[in-house]
Amino acid sequence: MDPYAKPNERKVGAQRPKVSHLPSEIDKRTRSERRAEKHTVAAERRAIKKAARQRLKKQMRDQLKEESNYQESRKQGKTRGEDIMD
Repeated sequence: MDPYAKPNERKVGAQRPKVSHLPSEIDKRTRSERRAEKHTVAAERRAIKKAARQRLKKQMRDQLKEESNYQESRKQGKTRGEDIMD
């Protein structure tokens, strides 16, 4: 804390006023409970994003594998229909 700060500038860090958007009669959660809920939501979002990335990566691998199989079959002189029949 700056010792030469003006009175309004001293309300920083742990001394800062806490903002409450709901009255305490409605919201009975403690700060740690709100923080835990926030971390839970963030973890769920990370899990969703991770699953989406994995799914897209798998789709890309499958698509590349399919294209490479198609190119190999073209080198061998087969058409798509013949490749499927083998």
